[in-house]
Amino acid sequence: MPPGDETCWTIVRGAAGGDAGARDAFALTYLDVVRAYLGARWRGTPHMASLEDAVQDVFVDCFREDGALQRADPKKPGNFRTFLFAVVRNVALRHEERSAKNRQLQPSTSFDPGENLVDEQRLSLAFDRAWAQALLKRAVQRQESWAARQGERAQRRVELLRLRFSEDLPIREIAKRWGTDATLLHREYARSREEFKRALREEVAFHHPDSRADVERECAALLALVG
Repeated sequence: MPPGDETCWTIVRGAAGGDAGARDAFALTYLDVVRAYLGARWRGTPHMASLEDAVQDVFVDCFREDGALQRADPKKPGNFRTFLFAVVRNVALRHEERSAKNRQLQPSTSFDPGENLVDEQRLSLAFDRAWAQALLKRAVQRQESWAARQGERAQRRVELLRLRFSEDLPIREIAKRWGTDATLLHREYARSREEFKRALREEVAFHHPDSRADVERECAALLALVG
């Protein structure tokens, strides 16, 4: 996890300047988002064959000299999510235009470019959902990292949260499995939720180093997207 005083813009500046560690961190942070958006854009079309090539092209475009990251500016309107979406969308359009020009990909009878590739509102939402899922995943990793340092009880709270949400088990069922008092487990569950909210706030602040109120609004929006 990034240090507390680091933001996504710190990594962006480092990656734009050629720092190998910053570039690795940038790719690790945003790879899932890029792949998920392109997969949603091209699902059910012949373009899926170019998915991994397009994913690589996004990062080539970001890292090359005079590339996308050199144009990224935190002072401009919008945020880094908006900027990254524009970069990935441009790469997708380039692949689609190249395929059409070279006639290397023949659409199936069910493939309608106007229907599947121009619905930008739907595709923008797919990007936002992929972004939300990536940030939530990183928040879980933050919480797990804290728990690993705090000991067994904290790790147990992480597992409690996983069982409650990933497996949809009620607290009473988990208490029965663990042979513990359900009332006590409810308290641990409440504490675990607060720990996760703190982890999510830190992750959002990493990407949106704004006011606390802005961070809280973004957290709520992320949870709504994947709810």
